[in-house]
Amino acid sequence: MLVPMRPILEAADKYHYGQGAFNMNSVGQIEAAVRIHELLRSGAILQGAEASNAFMGGELDFMHGSLEAKQKGAKNIGDAVKKYGADSPVPIALHLDHGKSLESVKACIAGGYTSVMIDGSSLPYEDNVELTREVVQYAHPFGVTVEGELGVLAGVEDHVFSATSTYTNPLQAIDFFKKTGCDALAISYGTCHGPNKGKDTKIRREIAIATKECMMHEGIHGFLVSHGSSTVPQEYVQQINAMGGKLENAFGIDVNQLVDVAKCGINKINVDTDIRMACTRNLMELFRREPALKTSSSVGALYEAMVSQPANVDPRNYVASIMDTILYGTIPDADVGKVVQCMKDGVIESIAPLLVQFGSYRKSQLIEPVTLEMMADRYKKEEKGAL
Repeated sequence: MLVPMRPILEAADKYHYGQGAFNMNSVGQIEAAVRIHELLRSGAILQGAEASNAFMGGELDFMHGSLEAKQKGAKNIGDAVKKYGADSPVPIALHLDHGKSLESVKACIAGGYTSVMIDGSSLPYEDNVELTREVVQYAHPFGVTVEGELGVLAGVEDHVFSATSTYTNPLQAIDFFKKTGCDALAISYGTCHGPNKGKDTKIRREIAIATKECMMHEGIHGFLVSHGSSTVPQEYVQQINAMGGKLENAFGIDVNQLVDVAKCGINKINVDTDIRMACTRNLMELFRREPALKTSSSVGALYEAMVSQPANVDPRNYVASIMDTILYGTIPDADVGKVVQCMKDGVIESIAPLLVQFGSYRKSQLIEPVTLEMMADRYKKEEKGAL
């Protein structure tokens, strides 16, 4: 069933495990992600970034997508999650990752998202507070969960660019929760966006611990989120480079550190790069295994686009020739079917071990089955109680 993100995070917080949140960029990926969460009986947080909404709206220049494309893409993603997840036995939340404006938030809620993030971390503090509060006031009456962000992560991911990190101040995090009313907060504590996090990156777990302790002291029932948490498996890097890729300085966060911080107050752990790499690795293997596909009328252009960008593992940059398949799940012939299967397998292979390691495996029954309507009523009662 589709649920707000809040009850999923409540279970993770109560039972001290981490809930992985995974970015999706095609109908096939969504189908595979729902399936692996069902098989492992884990609650699911599937994410569409603002740029991904533009991409799923058919905008190939997705970094500069129009609001119209984002609206269309949000609905495409929402429709796919409903198709595969509405009757699922596990709770599933569809979450906007790194939303930049109230307009994007509105488009996602209209498209079927049950949770949204508004990222005002690049703004002056008071402007970030005001933007986040505005989103909360809009989203909560729909029962939609809201995640904010405080502090700046280094690295590159879609619209998020920063050369350096600014760590989150735990006391300021408390002030942010109180002033905005947001449900969850992404903090900066040593992780980094993108595949180039640096070797032996160390998470500042004490920031998460201090923030959570302050929240408990102040009676704030919110949740902490870890962005930039892809593990970048080194076997993916080695396999891609062995087949002609040119990935340099590609290192992720040690999964043992993520398991540790999940016990220290981090409830949601975002992963994107691992999925991109697994899908790209699988496609490279497919074309090596079946060289005739390189000149296929339906997927040959995909191959040419992929090999022309050996340092880029983001499938959005090379799947333009099969966009109907990406957007709607249509499979016109066997060659396209093989590509889709590679991408589905990449999703399953990258997500499955993390569900087990983070601890959400076999815990879906611990999540309260809350509908958007029930959540909206809860928010209304909480607001009245605060007056």
